[in-house]
Amino acid sequence: SNVAASNAKLALFYDWLFFNPEKDSIMNIEPAILVMHHSMKPHPAITATLLDFMCRIIPNFYPPLEAHVRQGVFNSLTHIVEKRVLAHLAPLFDNPKLDKELRAMLREKFPEFCSSPSPPIEVKIEEPVPMEMENHLEKDDGCYDNAEAAFSDDEEELNSKGKKREFRFHPIKESIVEEPVDITPFLEQLDESLKDKVLQLQKGSDTEAQCEVMQEIVDQVLEEDFDSEQLSVLASCLQELFKAHFRGEVLPEEITEESLEESVGKPLYLIFRNLCQMQEDNSGFSLLLDLLSELYQKQPKIGYHLLYYLRASKAALGRMGLYESFAQATQLGELHTCLMMDMKACQEDDVRLLCFLTPSIYTEFPDETLRSGELLNMIVAVIDSFQLQELVCHVMMGNLVMFRKDSVLNILIQSLDWETFEQYCTWQLFLAHNIPLETIIPILQHLKYKEHPEALSCLLLQLRREKPSEEMVKMVLSRPCHPEDQFTTSILRHWGLRHDDLLGEHIKALLIKNNSLPRKRQSLRSSSSKLAQLTLEQILEHLDNLRLNLTNTKQNFFSQTPILQALQHVQASCDEAHKMK
Repeated sequence: SNVAASNAKLALFYDWLFFNPEKDSIMNIEPAILVMHHSMKPHPAITATLLDFMCRIIPNFYPPLEAHVRQGVFNSLTHIVEKRVLAHLAPLFDNPKLDKELRAMLREKFPEFCSSPSPPIEVKIEEPVPMEMENHLEKDDGCYDNAEAAFSDDEEELNSKGKKREFRFHPIKESIVEEPVDITPFLEQLDESLKDKVLQLQKGSDTEAQCEVMQEIVDQVLEEDFDSEQLSVLASCLQELFKAHFRGEVLPEEITEESLEESVGKPLYLIFRNLCQMQEDNSGFSLLLDLLSELYQKQPKIGYHLLYYLRASKAALGRMGLYESFAQATQLGELHTCLMMDMKACQEDDVRLLCFLTPSIYTEFPDETLRSGELLNMIVAVIDSFQLQELVCHVMMGNLVMFRKDSVLNILIQSLDWETFEQYCTWQLFLAHNIPLETIIPILQHLKYKEHPEALSCLLLQLRREKPSEEMVKMVLSRPCHPEDQFTTSILRHWGLRHDDLLGEHIKALLIKNNSLPRKRQSLRSSSSKLAQLTLEQILEHLDNLRLNLTNTKQNFFSQTPILQALQHVQASCDEAHKMK
């Protein structure tokens, strides 16, 4: 339906509307631009409808903030070009496949990104598909009172036979037609000897022959008199010739030493291999990195292919650190951004490969991976239960560490905003580690019973395995009392039945502490844990809930001496209102 399609488009562009490059991640705006870029050839209609939507959403998302939205979209486009997600936007905005009105609208709204201000030459395309772009938004009084009118109606596109065909976002199964690659314009700019070798590569039918030629090309790049101006052109040739490398599965179906070794025998991987065999101070080392950096701009997937090579190839044993040199040589210039973008690209293309790389990425780059939840979120967003179980085994066999004490609490707090299955995966992975629960117990202060059921149930099941410590009891009692929130009563009852004497002592200590403090000083004392303000009233209310819960059992928790002593102590010194209550 139109509404569903409009919502899909809005979801795709939502992060663009108020994008701020200082705070927001390029990954939030990449999907929309890449859908438009990749659909231009096989499905120009999708690109057209999205570009049209991008223009029309600016005045119509929320008219009072139109200037903000325009700035957000403008920031997104600028950032996309700066980060080289696409080198230029002109081929997208000013493409002859788009109809005239749409191109005029783009030129009017985003002149900075369209190359030629003069009207482009009309290119005749057989049987143009009429796009119904002249939408009922022309009056531009658009507000969202009428959801139907707010978006362009391109779902009912007429196909060339004049029949209406439904235009939905079906998953696109592209049938890949291997077109003969035209690299003539690049060849013109190469030296004779290099040109011959690239032509040999193009003609080469079997992998082995191509590998030999590729090695010769690498050798020539490493020669003293090689003109490094040619690297960019050479990279363009290689990227065109080996497009098929970057499609389909990288990881062999069955993983054995032989199949892995065979999978890293691609001609392009020879560049990686030569890097592995060099010392970093070798003059050729930086030249080959420059070649990779040029390739990376034209084909970003090369990043995770390098990670795969370093993990899978015998020749690369112990050379994982080479990736860092690569990251610094790219235009991104630093490891964290580069690693996250490559893992994101891998996540989008091949989840099996993502899981295969995970242990070595965490092991090799602990500072980049363990400090924030970014990579963890990428992983749990796409794995299934089988892959989760594999990762849990990796953790328990000592091949993988996904959390460390200093950052685990922050990451678990971040995960509270994730999807339900993502959160359950995160907790399962956390529980596979041997991190004492004390480390993360402060998360309780962030957990609201209606909003965070996943974390609460995981934590509850974990707490019941623990002996209560005073800190734990304090955190549990610090939860606000609410008739529907059973968390505190559940765990207190469990501890009361298993560890009654220990729990009794802790409660006595907390009651006496919280009773003897003057009211004002108390709030200063506990400012270390700003969120958990433990009050006497709260403790008593939780204890009363526990008492009601235990009434029909033979449990005599409240007749223990420490509890009676504490209650007498409180009774002797508290005010009338508390006594009445």
